[in-house]
Amino acid sequence: MNNEEKKYISIGKIINFFGIKGEAKVGYQNQSQIKNASFVYMLDDEKKPKLEVERVRFGKNFAIVKFSGIDDINDLIQFKGQRMFVLKQEALNKLDNNEFLIQDLIGCLVYDDNEQIGSVVAVSSNGTQDLLNIKNMLGQINLVPFVDEFFPVVDIKNKKIQIKPIEGLLS
Repeated sequence: MNNEEKKYISIGKIINFFGIKGEAKVGYQNQSQIKNASFVYMLDDEKKPKLEVERVRFGKNFAIVKFSGIDDINDLIQFKGQRMFVLKQEALNKLDNNEFLIQDLIGCLVYDDNEQIGSVVAVSSNGTQDLLNIKNMLGQINLVPFVDEFFPVVDIKNKKIQIKPIEGLLS
């Protein structure tokens, strides 16, 4: 990813078509990012077009997105398999005070009381919830559900996360 692309975050990928009227079937990890997007950028495309989101509705494990000016399957075919991006600053502006971007968790140090036990190296999903991939001091990675009970304090600004592990969670 070049410096220009660092201003953007990926919010989904066009995995297929939905019907013949130009709607896209989109895979995503964060429903609110898809729902709040006014415009998306197709950075995988050589021309890097900006598309206006006309409407979004949700299926079982995907979003159905209609873009302005794309009215049939032939207009959409060029974007199949491409990732959709939004400007990172626009996404940040739409967050509440206690919200943050999941990708901002990567690199945070994880503490149990005042003892550093590792750092977040990735965030994945099991389909139900986000999982923090925490690399401990021995280099082992533990997958921990990102829920309030386990992570009472998340300080994105200072890149610190407090964990309250239950027995066996980090072994």
